[in-house]
This record gives sequence, C-alpha cells and structure tokens, in this order.
Amino acid sequence: MHVGVAAEKIFTVFSWPVSNTVLTAWIAIILLSVLAFMATRNMKRVPSGLQNFFEWVIESLFGIAEEFMGDRKKTIIFFPLLATLFIFIIATNWLGLLPGFGSIGWHEGEEFVPLLRSTNADMNTTLMLAVVSVVSIQIGGIMALGFFKYWNKFITFKNPMAFFIGLIELVSEAAKLISFSFRLFGAVFAGEVLLTVIASLAPYLLPLPFYGLEIFIGGIQALVFMLLTTVFIKLATTEAGH
Repeated sequence: MHVGVAAEKIFTVFSWPVSNTVLTAWIAIILLSVLAFMATRNMKRVPSGLQNFFEWVIESLFGIAEEFMGDRKKTIIFFPLLATLFIFIIATNWLGLLPGFGSIGWHEGEEFVPLLRSTNADMNTTLMLAVVSVVSIQIGGIMALGFFKYWNKFITFKNPMAFFIGLIELVSEAAKLISFSFRLFGAVFAGEVLLTVIASLAPYLLPLPFYGLEIFIGGIQALVFMLLTTVFIKLATTEAGH
C-alpha cells in the first residue's frame, strides 16, 4: 500500500508531463462541459430534467453568495467566478471517490502508479485555485476602490502605526494562499489516505460509511472555498469604516 504526496506522471504531451491528477481534472472539465451542453441545448421556459437541476444548483449558489456578499450587484459581478470554483472543486472531489481511482494502474519497480487520482490531492492544483481566488480578490478591490485607495490599505505612510498595520494586512493577504491551498489539499489527501487504509483492511462493507463521509467533506470543502472567497471579496471591495 502506497499513497504518494506528489502526483505521478502518466504520459507527456509535446514534452509536457501530464500527471494522473491533471488527467482527472481534464475528465471533470469534459464531463461538466457535456452536462452543461445537455442542460442548455433545448432550454424551456418551464424547466425540467437536467435543465431544472442545473437551474436549482445555480439559484441556490447565487442565494448563498448574495447572503454572504450582502450586495446583489457585487454578487452578480463575481458570481461566475464563485460558482465555477464551487462546481469545479466539488466535481473533482467527488470524481476522485469513484471506483478505480487510486486502484487501477501499474507498477514501476516496487512503486504502484495509479492511472487516476483525485485532482485536489495534488498541491499544485489547490495552490493554483488559491492563486485564482486571491488574485481575483485583489482585482475586485482595485475595481471597486481604485488602485491607489485599495493599496493604501497595505502601504501607507500616515504614521508608524498605520504603516505597521498595513504590513500586517499585506502579510495576511499572502497568507491566504497558504490557507486556501493547504485546507483543501489536506482534507482531500487525508480522505484519500483514509480510504486506502480502510479498503486494504476490509475491502467490501467497511469502507462504505467512510465514502459517505468523504462525499460530505468534499461538498463542504467546495462550499467553504467559495464562501471564503466571497467574504474576502466583500471585505476587499468595501471602504474602511463602511
């Protein structure tokens, strides 16, 4: 039994290495694209079936985002980003729980190389999601307040205390990268290890409750990532004292 922290390379495309976690991300993107196409190819005024399900998901996410954002206009502007983060993360989290993930592969020497692994069990993926979120927060702040007013929150020479507080705020913005990426990576990787250990001890009935737990955790982690991004955007786009 072996669960590596680093993703394993499966093949190369024009000399670019493709890992099993990247392959899973491609599969998730393709599946989501197909589902979105099927849900919208014959849209009806009174939705049913897949269109109805997707509209329910989007309306529910919008309602949650608007409640945390506290401003409908801001929610409309940033909702495409927030919904994309949630849907991609929950899709990749749940896709990694399907049979065959982590168990189908080959041996290279004594090391087992799985063909597919959960995308968010790769620190590279969660770090890039964190970069997208944090950069979007900064862009949102600049768009709402203007470049100089926004960055005046971090770099100001009004007095020594304000300068010191600004530096702390700047460090906290950088720390969001670590917080976002490690929270998601830790939860998914720990779940991957747990399921591997349980399946090796009792491969039939015992893992089932843990799969249910991981489905719940996968959804919660996607929601937490989206809501933290929402709250930080709200703070970044609000002037001090308002």
